[in-house]
Amino acid sequence: MKRVIKFSRFFVPAVIISSALILFGLYGYFTKGFNLGVDFQAGINQTVQLALPAMSATYTDKGNAEVRISDTALTLVLSGAESDEKTLVLDFKTYPTIGDVAKALAGVKGISVSVEPGSDSLPATLLVPTYEGNTFLSSAGLVIHRAPKDASEQFADIEQVRQALSSLGDIGVQTLQPASQQRFLVRVQDEGTDPNFAANARAKVKAGLEAKFGADRVVVLKTDVVGARYSESLTRKVFWLILGTLALILIYSMIRFKIEYAIGAVLAIVHDALIMVAFIVWSRMEFNTQSIAAILTILGYSINDTIVQFDRVREERKLRPNEKFEDVLNESLTITLGRTIITTFATLLTVFSLIVFMSGSNRDFALALLVGMISGTYSTVYIASAFVLWWENHKEKREKAKFAKSGSQANQPVVKA
Repeated sequence: MKRVIKFSRFFVPAVIISSALILFGLYGYFTKGFNLGVDFQAGINQTVQLALPAMSATYTDKGNAEVRISDTALTLVLSGAESDEKTLVLDFKTYPTIGDVAKALAGVKGISVSVEPGSDSLPATLLVPTYEGNTFLSSAGLVIHRAPKDASEQFADIEQVRQALSSLGDIGVQTLQPASQQRFLVRVQDEGTDPNFAANARAKVKAGLEAKFGADRVVVLKTDVVGARYSESLTRKVFWLILGTLALILIYSMIRFKIEYAIGAVLAIVHDALIMVAFIVWSRMEFNTQSIAAILTILGYSINDTIVQFDRVREERKLRPNEKFEDVLNESLTITLGRTIITTFATLLTVFSLIVFMSGSNRDFALALLVGMISGTYSTVYIASAFVLWWENHKEKREKAKFAKSGSQANQPVVKA
Protein backbone atom coordinates (compact mmCIF):
# COMPACT_ATOMS: atom_id res chain seq x y z
CA MET A 1 0.00 0.00 0.00
CA LYS A 2 1.26 3.47 -0.86
CA ARG A 3 2.63 5.38 2.08
CA VAL A 4 0.31 8.16 3.19
CA ILE A 5 1.90 11.46 4.22
CA LYS A 6 0.42 12.87 7.41
CA PHE A 7 0.04 16.44 6.22
CA SER A 8 -2.38 17.21 9.03
CA ARG A 9 0.42 17.00 11.60
CA PHE A 10 1.88 20.22 10.23
CA PHE A 11 -1.34 22.20 9.85
CA VAL A 12 -0.98 24.13 13.12
CA PRO A 13 2.73 25.05 12.65
CA ALA A 14 1.99 26.05 9.03
CA VAL A 15 -0.82 28.35 10.10
CA ILE A 16 1.44 29.95 12.72
CA ILE A 17 4.24 30.50 10.18
CA SER A 18 1.84 31.93 7.58
CA SER A 19 0.28 34.24 10.15
CA ALA A 20 3.72 35.51 11.15
CA LEU A 21 4.69 36.17 7.51
CA ILE A 22 1.42 37.97 6.82
CA LEU A 23 1.75 40.12 9.94
CA PHE A 24 5.33 40.91 8.96
CA GLY A 25 4.10 41.98 5.53
CA LEU A 26 1.30 44.11 6.95
CA TYR A 27 3.77 45.75 9.32
CA GLY A 28 5.96 46.61 6.33
CA TYR A 29 2.97 47.93 4.40
CA PHE A 30 1.85 50.26 7.20
CA THR A 31 5.38 51.45 8.04
CA LYS A 32 7.07 51.51 4.63
CA GLY A 33 4.24 51.28 2.12
CA PHE A 34 4.53 50.17 -1.48
CA ASN A 35 7.23 51.42 -3.79
CA LEU A 36 4.51 52.81 -6.04
CA GLY A 37 5.05 53.03 -9.77
CA VAL A 38 3.94 56.05 -11.73
CA ASP A 39 0.62 54.29 -12.48
CA PHE A 40 -0.41 54.61 -8.83
CA GLN A 41 0.99 57.99 -7.92
CA ALA A 42 0.93 61.34 -9.62
CA GLY A 43 4.25 62.18 -11.22
CA ILE A 44 6.41 61.57 -14.26
CA ASN A 45 8.45 58.67 -15.55
CA GLN A 46 11.24 59.96 -17.76
CA THR A 47 13.48 57.70 -19.80
CA VAL A 48 16.84 59.33 -20.48
CA GLN A 49 20.00 58.17 -22.14
CA LEU A 50 23.42 59.54 -21.37
CA ALA A 51 25.16 59.44 -24.73
CA LEU A 52 27.96 60.91 -26.81
CA PRO A 53 27.60 63.25 -29.79
CA ALA A 54 27.97 61.31 -33.04
CA MET A 55 27.40 64.01 -35.64
CA SER A 56 25.80 67.40 -36.18
CA ALA A 57 23.52 68.18 -39.13
CA THR A 58 22.19 71.48 -40.49
CA TYR A 59 19.51 72.27 -43.07
CA THR A 60 19.37 75.50 -45.05
CA ASP A 61 16.96 74.72 -47.88
CA LYS A 62 13.25 75.53 -48.09
CA GLY A 63 10.63 73.65 -46.09
CA ASN A 64 11.17 71.34 -43.14
CA ALA A 65 13.55 68.44 -42.65
CA GLU A 66 12.94 66.02 -39.77
CA VAL A 67 15.23 63.19 -38.66
CA ARG A 68 13.69 60.14 -37.00
CA ILE A 69 15.95 57.40 -35.70
CA SER A 70 14.84 53.90 -34.70
CA ASP A 71 16.86 50.83 -33.73
CA THR A 72 17.10 49.75 -37.38
CA ALA A 73 17.07 52.88 -39.56
CA LEU A 74 17.34 56.65 -39.85
CA THR A 75 14.45 58.30 -41.65
CA LEU A 76 14.60 61.78 -43.18
CA VAL A 77 11.25 63.44 -43.89
CA LEU A 78 11.20 66.54 -46.11
CA SER A 79 7.98 68.53 -46.09
CA GLY A 80 6.61 72.03 -46.66
CA ALA A 81 4.75 74.02 -49.28
CA GLU A 82 7.90 75.27 -51.03
CA SER A 83 9.89 72.01 -51.00
CA ASP A 84 9.74 68.64 -52.65
CA GLU A 85 8.05 66.34 -50.15
CA LYS A 86 9.83 63.02 -49.86
CA THR A 87 10.98 60.45 -47.32
CA LEU A 88 14.47 58.95 -47.29
CA VAL A 89 14.99 55.75 -45.26
CA LEU A 90 18.60 54.85 -44.44
CA ASP A 91 18.48 51.24 -43.30
CA PHE A 92 21.37 50.29 -41.04
CA LYS A 93 21.93 47.07 -42.98
CA THR A 94 22.55 49.07 -46.14
CA TYR A 95 24.36 51.86 -44.28
CA PRO A 96 26.19 49.92 -41.53
CA THR A 97 28.39 52.69 -40.10
CA ILE A 98 27.74 56.19 -38.79
CA GLY A 99 30.00 57.49 -41.55
CA ASP A 100 27.83 55.80 -44.20
CA VAL A 101 24.67 57.37 -42.72
CA ALA A 102 26.32 60.80 -42.54
CA LYS A 103 27.48 60.57 -46.15
CA ALA A 104 23.98 59.67 -47.34
CA LEU A 105 22.46 62.56 -45.38
CA ALA A 106 25.01 65.00 -46.78
CA GLY A 107 23.91 63.98 -50.27
CA VAL A 108 20.52 65.61 -49.72
CA LYS A 109 20.23 69.18 -50.99
CA GLY A 110 20.56 71.74 -48.21
CA ILE A 111 21.95 69.33 -45.58
CA SER A 112 25.46 69.59 -44.17
CA VAL A 113 26.83 66.96 -41.80
CA SER A 114 29.82 67.06 -39.46
CA VAL A 115 30.88 63.75 -37.91
CA GLU A 116 32.53 63.74 -34.49
CA PRO A 117 36.09 62.35 -34.41
CA GLY A 118 36.13 58.62 -33.73
CA SER A 119 32.48 58.06 -34.69
CA ASP A 120 32.87 57.62 -38.44
CA SER A 121 33.61 53.89 -38.41
CA LEU A 122 31.31 52.91 -35.53
CA PRO A 123 28.15 50.84 -36.15
CA ALA A 124 25.07 52.88 -37.05
CA THR A 125 23.06 50.80 -34.58
CA LEU A 126 24.73 52.80 -31.79
CA LEU A 127 22.72 55.89 -32.80
CA VAL A 128 20.26 56.93 -30.08
CA PRO A 129 16.58 56.64 -31.09
CA THR A 130 14.59 59.88 -31.30
CA TYR A 131 11.32 59.22 -29.45
CA GLU A 132 10.84 62.68 -27.95
CA GLY A 133 12.08 66.21 -28.38
CA ASN A 134 13.03 68.43 -31.32
CA THR A 135 14.19 66.36 -34.28
CA PHE A 136 13.93 69.06 -36.97
CA LEU A 137 17.03 70.17 -38.80
CA SER A 138 17.74 73.89 -39.07
CA SER A 139 20.60 76.24 -39.73
CA ALA A 140 21.44 76.11 -36.00
CA GLY A 141 22.26 72.43 -36.29
CA LEU A 142 20.93 69.27 -34.66
CA VAL A 143 23.17 66.98 -32.61
CA ILE A 144 22.64 63.27 -33.21
CA HIS A 145 23.92 61.09 -30.36
CA ARG A 146 25.32 57.58 -30.05
CA ALA A 147 25.74 55.08 -27.25
CA PRO A 148 29.24 54.27 -25.91
CA LYS A 149 31.06 51.78 -28.12
CA ASP A 150 32.48 49.87 -25.14
CA ALA A 151 33.22 50.13 -21.40
CA SER A 152 36.04 52.60 -22.00
CA GLU A 153 33.54 55.25 -23.17
CA GLN A 154 30.96 54.73 -20.41
CA PHE A 155 30.84 57.71 -18.08
CA ALA A 156 27.74 57.31 -15.91
CA ASP A 157 26.18 54.83 -13.49
CA ILE A 158 23.01 54.79 -11.42
CA GLU A 159 24.62 56.29 -8.32
CA GLN A 160 25.98 59.24 -10.29
CA VAL A 161 22.53 59.83 -11.78
CA ARG A 162 20.94 59.77 -8.31
CA GLN A 163 23.57 62.24 -7.10
CA ALA A 164 22.90 64.56 -10.05
CA LEU A 165 19.16 64.59 -9.25
CA SER A 166 19.39 64.68 -5.46
CA SER A 167 18.10 68.26 -5.36
CA LEU A 168 14.71 67.07 -6.68
CA GLY A 169 13.97 65.26 -3.42
CA ASP A 170 12.48 61.77 -3.28
CA ILE A 171 13.09 60.31 -6.74
CA GLY A 172 13.44 56.81 -8.12
CA VAL A 173 16.12 55.81 -10.61
CA GLN A 174 16.29 52.48 -12.41
CA THR A 175 18.89 51.21 -14.89
CA LEU A 176 17.39 49.93 -18.12
CA GLN A 177 19.10 46.98 -19.71
CA PRO A 178 21.52 46.62 -21.29
CA ALA A 179 23.47 48.76 -18.83
CA SER A 180 26.08 49.55 -21.50
CA GLN A 181 23.52 51.83 -23.19
CA GLN A 182 23.46 54.14 -20.13
CA ARG A 183 19.66 54.39 -20.20
CA PHE A 184 17.85 55.24 -16.99
CA LEU A 185 14.25 55.50 -15.90
CA VAL A 186 13.78 58.49 -13.57
CA ARG A 187 10.59 58.74 -11.54
CA VAL A 188 9.64 62.03 -9.86
CA GLN A 189 6.58 62.15 -7.61
CA ASP A 190 4.09 65.00 -7.83
CA GLU A 191 3.43 66.38 -4.33
CA GLY A 192 0.57 68.53 -5.61
CA THR A 193 2.22 71.87 -4.80
CA ASP A 194 3.28 72.86 -8.33
CA PRO A 195 0.50 73.54 -10.87
CA ASN A 196 3.05 73.18 -13.71
CA PHE A 197 4.69 70.11 -12.22
CA ALA A 198 5.02 68.05 -15.42
CA ALA A 199 6.84 70.72 -17.43
CA ASN A 200 8.98 71.89 -14.53
CA ALA A 201 9.99 68.40 -13.40
CA ARG A 202 10.89 67.43 -16.96
CA ALA A 203 13.12 70.50 -17.28
CA LYS A 204 14.72 69.98 -13.86
CA VAL A 205 15.64 66.37 -14.60
CA LYS A 206 17.33 67.35 -17.84
CA ALA A 207 19.06 70.37 -16.28
CA GLY A 208 20.37 68.31 -13.37
CA LEU A 209 21.81 65.66 -15.67
CA GLU A 210 23.32 68.23 -18.03
CA ALA A 211 24.99 70.01 -15.11
CA LYS A 212 26.60 66.72 -14.07
CA PHE A 213 27.46 65.11 -17.41
CA GLY A 214 27.45 67.91 -19.99
CA ALA A 215 24.85 69.76 -22.05
CA ASP A 216 25.48 67.68 -25.17
CA ARG A 217 25.35 64.28 -23.44
CA VAL A 218 21.73 64.02 -22.27
CA VAL A 219 18.97 62.67 -24.51
CA VAL A 220 15.35 62.49 -23.29
CA LEU A 221 13.78 59.46 -24.95
CA LYS A 222 10.31 59.39 -23.40
CA THR A 223 8.21 61.04 -20.68
CA ASP A 224 5.08 59.51 -19.16
CA VAL A 225 2.89 61.80 -17.05
CA VAL A 226 0.20 60.56 -14.65
CA GLY A 227 -2.18 63.01 -12.99
CA ALA A 228 -3.43 62.70 -9.41
CA ARG A 229 -7.02 62.03 -10.48
CA TYR A 230 -5.99 59.17 -12.75
CA SER A 231 -3.80 57.51 -10.11
CA GLU A 232 -6.59 57.69 -7.50
CA SER A 233 -9.10 56.26 -9.97
CA LEU A 234 -6.76 53.41 -10.88
CA THR A 235 -6.18 52.56 -7.21
CA ARG A 236 -9.93 52.30 -6.59
CA LYS A 237 -10.41 50.14 -9.67
CA VAL A 238 -7.65 47.76 -8.57
CA PHE A 239 -9.27 47.40 -5.12
CA TRP A 240 -12.68 46.55 -6.57
CA LEU A 241 -11.11 44.27 -9.18
CA ILE A 242 -9.40 42.11 -6.56
CA LEU A 243 -12.47 42.16 -4.27
CA GLY A 244 -14.70 41.16 -7.18
CA THR A 245 -12.34 38.33 -8.10
CA LEU A 246 -12.48 36.94 -4.56
CA ALA A 247 -16.29 37.19 -4.51
CA LEU A 248 -16.65 35.34 -7.82
CA ILE A 249 -14.28 32.61 -6.67
CA LEU A 250 -16.26 32.22 -3.45
CA ILE A 251 -19.55 31.92 -5.37
CA TYR A 252 -18.08 29.40 -7.81
CA SER A 253 -16.60 27.30 -5.01
CA MET A 254 -19.90 27.32 -3.10
CA ILE A 255 -21.72 26.04 -6.19
CA ARG A 256 -19.19 23.31 -6.82
CA PHE A 257 -18.41 22.31 -3.21
CA LYS A 258 -19.77 22.76 0.27
CA ILE A 259 -19.50 26.05 2.09
CA GLU A 260 -16.47 24.96 4.11
CA TYR A 261 -14.54 24.12 0.94
CA ALA A 262 -15.47 27.49 -0.59
CA ILE A 263 -14.29 29.43 2.46
CA GLY A 264 -11.10 27.37 2.62
CA ALA A 265 -10.35 28.10 -1.05
CA VAL A 266 -10.88 31.85 -0.58
CA LEU A 267 -8.73 31.86 2.56
CA ALA A 268 -5.95 30.18 0.57
CA ILE A 269 -5.94 32.76 -2.21
CA VAL A 270 -6.21 35.64 0.26
CA HIS A 271 -3.18 34.11 1.97
CA ASP A 272 -1.32 34.02 -1.36
CA ALA A 273 -2.18 37.64 -2.14
CA LEU A 274 -0.97 38.80 1.28
CA ILE A 275 2.26 36.80 0.97
CA MET A 276 2.92 38.47 -2.39
CA VAL A 277 2.17 41.85 -0.82
CA ALA A 278 4.74 41.11 1.89
CA PHE A 279 7.32 40.18 -0.73
CA ILE A 280 6.66 43.29 -2.83
CA VAL A 281 6.81 45.57 0.24
CA TRP A 282 10.04 44.22 1.70
CA SER A 283 11.86 43.68 -1.60
CA ARG A 284 10.97 47.31 -2.55
CA MET A 285 9.87 46.04 -5.93
CA GLU A 286 7.95 48.67 -7.86
CA PHE A 287 4.21 48.21 -7.42
CA ASN A 288 2.59 48.84 -10.79
CA THR A 289 0.03 47.35 -13.15
CA GLN A 290 2.30 44.37 -13.78
CA SER A 291 2.27 43.63 -10.04
CA ILE A 292 -1.54 43.57 -10.15
CA ALA A 293 -1.38 41.23 -13.14
CA ALA A 294 0.98 38.94 -11.21
CA ILE A 295 -1.34 38.84 -8.17
CA LEU A 296 -4.41 38.05 -10.30
CA THR A 297 -2.46 35.38 -12.19
CA ILE A 298 -1.51 33.71 -8.93
CA LEU A 299 -5.09 33.84 -7.64
CA GLY A 300 -6.16 31.90 -10.72
CA TYR A 301 -3.26 29.45 -10.43
CA SER A 302 -3.88 28.85 -6.73
CA ILE A 303 -7.64 28.28 -7.02
CA ASN A 304 -7.05 25.81 -9.85
CA ASP A 305 -4.69 23.77 -7.69
CA THR A 306 -7.08 23.96 -4.73
CA ILE A 307 -10.04 22.74 -6.80
CA VAL A 308 -8.04 19.74 -8.04
CA GLN A 309 -7.17 18.83 -4.45
CA PHE A 310 -10.74 19.30 -3.21
CA ASP A 311 -12.13 17.19 -6.06
CA ARG A 312 -9.96 14.31 -4.91
CA VAL A 313 -11.02 14.82 -1.27
CA ARG A 314 -14.68 14.77 -2.29
CA GLU A 315 -14.29 11.57 -4.34
CA GLU A 316 -12.36 9.79 -1.61
CA ARG A 317 -14.97 10.89 0.94
CA LYS A 318 -17.71 9.28 -1.16
CA LEU A 319 -15.76 6.02 -1.42
CA ARG A 320 -15.05 5.84 2.34
CA PRO A 321 -17.79 7.72 4.16
CA ASN A 322 -17.23 5.90 7.45
CA GLU A 323 -13.51 6.60 7.74
CA LYS A 324 -12.12 9.43 9.79
CA PHE A 325 -12.09 12.62 7.70
CA GLU A 326 -8.49 13.44 8.66
CA ASP A 327 -7.30 10.12 7.18
CA VAL A 328 -9.29 10.67 4.00
CA LEU A 329 -7.83 14.16 3.66
CA ASN A 330 -4.24 13.01 4.15
CA GLU A 331 -4.61 10.23 1.59
CA SER A 332 -6.23 12.56 -0.93
CA LEU A 333 -3.43 15.09 -0.59
CA THR A 334 -0.85 12.31 -0.96
CA ILE A 335 -2.50 11.04 -4.15
CA THR A 336 -2.45 14.47 -5.79
CA LEU A 337 1.01 15.44 -4.53
CA GLY A 338 2.83 14.05 -7.56
CA ARG A 339 0.57 15.90 -9.96
CA THR A 340 1.03 19.14 -8.03
CA ILE A 341 4.84 18.86 -8.01
CA ILE A 342 5.07 18.09 -11.74
CA THR A 343 2.68 20.89 -12.74
CA THR A 344 4.37 23.46 -10.52
CA PHE A 345 7.86 22.48 -11.65
CA ALA A 346 6.91 22.71 -15.33
CA THR A 347 5.45 26.18 -14.81
CA LEU A 348 8.46 27.29 -12.77
CA LEU A 349 10.77 26.47 -15.70
CA THR A 350 9.11 29.25 -17.68
CA VAL A 351 9.26 31.63 -14.72
CA PHE A 352 12.96 30.92 -14.15
CA SER A 353 13.61 31.64 -17.84
CA LEU A 354 11.97 35.05 -17.47
CA ILE A 355 14.05 35.78 -14.36
CA VAL A 356 17.31 34.84 -16.08
CA PHE A 357 16.79 36.38 -19.51
CA MET A 358 14.54 39.38 -18.81
CA SER A 359 15.19 42.59 -16.94
CA GLY A 360 13.42 45.56 -15.38
CA SER A 361 9.69 45.28 -14.77
CA ASN A 362 9.45 41.97 -16.66
CA ARG A 363 11.94 40.38 -14.27
CA ASP A 364 10.04 41.81 -11.29
CA PHE A 365 6.85 40.28 -12.71
CA ALA A 366 8.55 36.89 -12.93
CA LEU A 367 9.91 37.15 -9.36
CA ALA A 368 6.41 37.94 -8.07
CA LEU A 369 5.08 34.91 -9.97
CA LEU A 370 7.78 32.72 -8.43
CA VAL A 371 6.84 33.71 -4.89
CA GLY A 372 3.14 33.44 -5.65
CA MET A 373 3.39 29.97 -7.20
CA ILE A 374 5.32 28.59 -4.24
CA SER A 375 2.81 30.17 -1.87
CA GLY A 376 -0.12 28.88 -3.95
CA THR A 377 1.10 25.30 -3.83
CA TYR A 378 1.74 25.55 -0.10
CA SER A 379 -1.58 27.24 0.73
CA THR A 380 -3.65 24.57 -1.02
CA VAL A 381 -2.29 21.94 1.34
CA TYR A 382 -1.68 23.84 4.55
CA ILE A 383 -4.27 26.63 4.51
CA ALA A 384 -7.31 25.52 2.52
CA SER A 385 -7.14 21.89 3.66
CA ALA A 386 -6.38 22.90 7.24
CA PHE A 387 -9.51 25.03 7.36
CA VAL A 388 -11.69 22.25 5.94
CA LEU A 389 -10.32 19.80 8.51
CA TRP A 390 -10.97 22.29 11.33
CA TRP A 391 -14.53 22.82 10.06
CA GLU A 392 -15.26 19.07 9.82
CA ASN A 393 -13.82 18.38 13.26
CA HIS A 394 -15.79 21.26 14.73
CA LYS A 395 -18.98 20.03 13.06
CA GLU A 396 -18.38 16.50 14.32
CA LYS A 397 -17.91 17.76 17.88
CA ARG A 398 -21.14 19.72 17.69
CA GLU A 399 -23.02 16.71 16.40
CA LYS A 400 -21.63 14.50 19.16
CA ALA A 401 -22.52 17.09 21.77
CA LYS A 402 -26.02 17.38 20.35
CA PHE A 403 -26.43 13.61 20.28
CA ALA A 404 -25.15 13.25 23.83
CA LYS A 405 -27.53 15.96 25.01
CA SER A 406 -30.54 14.37 23.31
CA GLY A 407 -29.54 10.95 24.69
CA SER A 408 -29.29 12.21 28.25
CA GLN A 409 -32.69 13.82 27.98
CA ALA A 410 -34.21 10.57 26.69
CA ASN A 411 -32.77 8.59 29.63
CA GLN A 412 -34.13 10.92 32.29
CA PRO A 413 -36.99 9.31 34.33
CA VAL A 414 -40.47 10.59 33.73
CA VAL A 415 -41.96 12.17 36.83
CA LYS A 416 -45.72 11.87 37.04
CA ALA A 417 -47.71 14.54 38.69
